[in-house]
Amino acid sequence: MSERSVEHVTLVIERSYPASPERAFAAWADADAKARWIGASGEEFELDFRVGGREHHRGSLPDGRLYAFQAIYHDIVRPRRIVYTYEMLIDRARISVSLATADFRPERGGTRLVFTEQGAFLDGHETPARRDQGMGGLLDALGKELQSEQAATQHARRGGASA
Repeated sequence: MSERSVEHVTLVIERSYPASPERAFAAWADADAKARWIGASGEEFELDFRVGGREHHRGSLPDGRLYAFQAIYHDIVRPRRIVYTYEMLIDRARISVSLATADFRPERGGTRLVFTEQGAFLDGHETPARRDQGMGGLLDALGKELQSEQAATQHARRGGASA
């Protein structure tokens, strides 16, 4: 776009998972699990999950454009919260810069995840509504990851026998 602009937005997305905060948190901290639920198979993906550590992935969007996600972890309190900043680029154009917090709260034998993003959306490249939808989809994928992990654990406890 030729016109320069910035739109500041706070997004809050909540999900409940039938997994402990420790398990939900671990799905963010473990590179293999995170790659599965964010759909990073076949893409460049790196995760250094520690304060000061970085996460980076890049790949292709369905329309063929290239994207890059680059994050820095600023605060990690196991298994309670993760605070990080990140930028998103499409075809090397920075489309947003955000501060994000994932807050894991115990809830009736499971976890209530409250994800808050304070974003600066740049030059009209992406709308906050689209980010809200995209992050919501990722958090739904996290729920599926936790359910498949739970099913695998239950299967292993039964000695691999069919139900």
